[in-house]
Amino acid sequence: MVELRTIIVTGASSGIGAFCARALKAEGWRVFATARKPEDIAGLEAEGIEAFYLDYRKPESIAALVEEVLSRTGGRLDALFNNGGYAQAGAVEDLPTAALREQFEANLFGWHELTRLIVPVMRRQGHGRLVHCSSILGLTPVKFRGAYAASKHALEGLMLCLRAELEGSGVHVSLIEPGPIESKIASNGLAWFEKNIDHKHSVHHAAYQAQLRRLRGGGSKSRLKLKPDAVHAVLRHALLSPRPKPHYLVTLPAKAGVLLKRILPARLFYRVLAGQG
Repeated sequence: MVELRTIIVTGASSGIGAFCARALKAEGWRVFATARKPEDIAGLEAEGIEAFYLDYRKPESIAALVEEVLSRTGGRLDALFNNGGYAQAGAVEDLPTAALREQFEANLFGWHELTRLIVPVMRRQGHGRLVHCSSILGLTPVKFRGAYAASKHALEGLMLCLRAELEGSGVHVSLIEPGPIESKIASNGLAWFEKNIDHKHSVHHAAYQAQLRRLRGGGSKSRLKLKPDAVHAVLRHALLSPRPKPHYLVTLPAKAGVLLKRILPARLFYRVLAGQG
């Protein structure tokens, strides 16, 4: 009997994670998906996906996930797709340090802890794929996205160092950098914005009103926004290619942003970005 390829997919309650978990299962993978809400876990299980509770901010939930998955696979795992988290909006000067710490707990430290627990497993078996859903904001800055951009910039640096350290081990690290993708990240971020940002008394109050309307409407309606299948397409390459790329840019705005960063003088590039958001 041929063993199915095994993968952990985090943040599978909606958006990119949910689509990729279902698509990979349909392609023959044994998928271990994670979510925080019991109803989301139940929904995944109803579709035949093995689902577990995970909150990146709670190390005990990370340890419990790894222990349970490895008990089911006999101590092996072919791939990890780190994808969960949230986007804390707000100007840097309005951002409480505690809110920034919490953003890093969910978007970086938890990812590091889960990855760190999986690396020895993959080293022992001599192969594995560690794929991280970063963001174009991990490569370029946009105003009012300082906390999220900082967490993704940190993720890029951390995981590229890990990639170098795993050279020759058979374990490959890739980063996916999407631009605008249809998901709930904007609407989910609204609660964090309202909780942590004193927008009524900010010098950015007027600009925040447009941001609030966008967040309450579910995010940007740009024609350039792609569906989650665009991320799944590059995830498949990162998982299956004998030579996975270190970076996978997704969407035209993401590709354009990186191109402009390469060809424009820094001062002009950042002036252009200052007009975005």
